[in-house]
Amino acid sequence: MGIASRPAVGGPQDLFYSTTTTEDLPRMVRGEGIYLWDDQGNRYIDAASGPFMTNLGQGNERVLRAMYEQGKQLSFTYVRNTRHDANRDLADRIARLAGPGFERVHFTSGGSEANEMAIKFLRQHAVATGEPERFRTITLMPSYHGATLGTIGMNGDQDAPAIYGPMVTFSEKIPAPLTCRADSAEAAARVSLAALEETIARVGAHTILALVVEPVGGQSSGANVPDPLFFREARRICTANGIRIVHDEIMSAVRSGRFLASHYEPDALPDLVVLAKGVGAGYAPLGVMLAPAAMVDELAELTGFNISHTFNANPISCAAGIAVVDEVVDRDLCGAAERLGAHFRGRLTDLMTRCPLVGDVRGRGMLLGIELVRDRATMERFGPEFDPADRLRLHAARHGLLLYARRQNAGRFGDWSTLAPPLISTAAELDELAERLGRALDDAAEELLV
Repeated sequence: MGIASRPAVGGPQDLFYSTTTTEDLPRMVRGEGIYLWDDQGNRYIDAASGPFMTNLGQGNERVLRAMYEQGKQLSFTYVRNTRHDANRDLADRIARLAGPGFERVHFTSGGSEANEMAIKFLRQHAVATGEPERFRTITLMPSYHGATLGTIGMNGDQDAPAIYGPMVTFSEKIPAPLTCRADSAEAAARVSLAALEETIARVGAHTILALVVEPVGGQSSGANVPDPLFFREARRICTANGIRIVHDEIMSAVRSGRFLASHYEPDALPDLVVLAKGVGAGYAPLGVMLAPAAMVDELAELTGFNISHTFNANPISCAAGIAVVDEVVDRDLCGAAERLGAHFRGRLTDLMTRCPLVGDVRGRGMLLGIELVRDRATMERFGPEFDPADRLRLHAARHGLLLYARRQNAGRFGDWSTLAPPLISTAAELDELAERLGRALDDAAEELLV
């Protein structure tokens, strides 16, 4: 939508976004399963799940019916002065799936809120237990944890200080253990761990509240999966220094092939876990903070964790979450993410062998990324003048494929397209997706590799 064609009043929300990234956005009018239809009758595969959350696809009747029935029975009650069954039942389900160490469940309206709740909870616990000097957080560069002013300070975004610097308290940053272009995944992990130890020594362990990491990177790193050494050693270092670890699983929970991606390293579990997309699945605003009963109950006896938002644990959202989680369990969608993710990754690897634009395929389960490079032999990055993922997005749309593109750090760490199809996808549908992506990559390569 060009400037001249913009309506005088109202209009879609994309009017707020940069005109350079809202070119030719289709207007969707219908969805079914993994497909969406625009107002011209064109059918698209949603390869990024909306982004990264419509695990059950469109129109899941079990979820919609649960929301309707809950709304008829009890549409809202405030959790600071009442209780309701949907809150309890969803918490019970999630805690059982999360396992020991994550017995308590705090609900918010989304991932940014949940990340903030985790830090607020740890800060209040530290103050109540005699460690008021702990306030700093350590996060990775690059990384992404949300869009509130609090989480913007946590994000590994080199461009954020120029805009939000006067308003935000920024975390300490250490290099993310990025596997692409590293000598090895283990070497990348060791660089990050050395930086973690240096940061602790520089600012003082007694001042550090938490290390916050994504066990599988999201859009900020194109589904980077750190070497297991990173998690094991980070756990050892943080435990030795009284520092808590928070795993941001807003994107990786359910989709990685386990209910929690943290479960891949059972000997290096975090203290808190944050979820969102995998439990709401796009049907209702829902974020989750998982915490150990010992910490929650201790703080409840001392001061209580008394921060809440009006919409927290909304009955209709909780009812949606119950139905989503039941679908995940009953249909073994975590297992499907592992099995079909391996199949889809194989198709992406096949594309890499024939398309010079793709330099790496990575990820876990059905959270995958392809690195876009100017020269695969040298892994040369694109310069600031090109946003290759956005150009790929436009070509993909012409082939009936919806991709997500939001360039991170102006391409300083590379460029990628993150692929996260709905978990209900079949092998045949993933094959169709790969075929359409291959055609889009060919068109993008013809434009970009000149």
